[in-house]
Amino acid sequence: MKAPADMEKLLVPVIYGSVRRDRQGIRAARYVMRRLEACGAEAVLVDPLEKPLPLLDRMYKEYPHGQAPPVMEELAQLFRRADGFAIVSGEYNHTVPPALSNLLDHFLEEYFFRPAGIVCYSNGRFGGVRAAMTLRASLAEMGMVTIPSLLPIPNVEGAFDEGGVPTDPQTDERTREFFDEFLWYARALRDARAKGVPY
Repeated sequence: MKAPADMEKLLVPVIYGSVRRDRQGIRAARYVMRRLEACGAEAVLVDPLEKPLPLLDRMYKEYPHGQAPPVMEELAQLFRRADGFAIVSGEYNHTVPPALSNLLDHFLEEYFFRPAGIVCYSNGRFGGVRAAMTLRASLAEMGMVTIPSLLPIPNVEGAFDEGGVPTDPQTDERTREFFDEFLWYARALRDARAKGVPY
């Protein structure tokens, strides 16, 4: 897919939610990075193993100015510049991984009036869609606009290699609609935010 000329200006954090030792979903996150970059967007992986936050005690906004932990400040600055968020979630006990919930819950206003595309995965046939339903409600409460399409990935362990390259050559075509839709929302809401927001 060839990107429109203005696509280079889109910044998309790819927020991944697992810290398990043998996690397989990182392959899906790398795939999302590759696809966004192929579309001309700037994709930034947010991995809780690399950007560890404490268990939620105080949200970013509850710290006095300049006193938030450095990793929290770094993520807040990234999220404020973002044009949209790609959320990559596994399914633990029919809901989202605790590391993902903890990471997301540290922030709020940074998400407002930005789209979220939900990529869900599992080692089974259903691709994590039960977690995605929980996540859709949470993201809306945080002020994000979740796009209508989901990108479920069943049998994630065999779907990609370590670098996020799909094992099935038809994968890019099957996911095209999801990425087209997400980036359309990112451009539309970016342009709308530039004209002002309700509050």
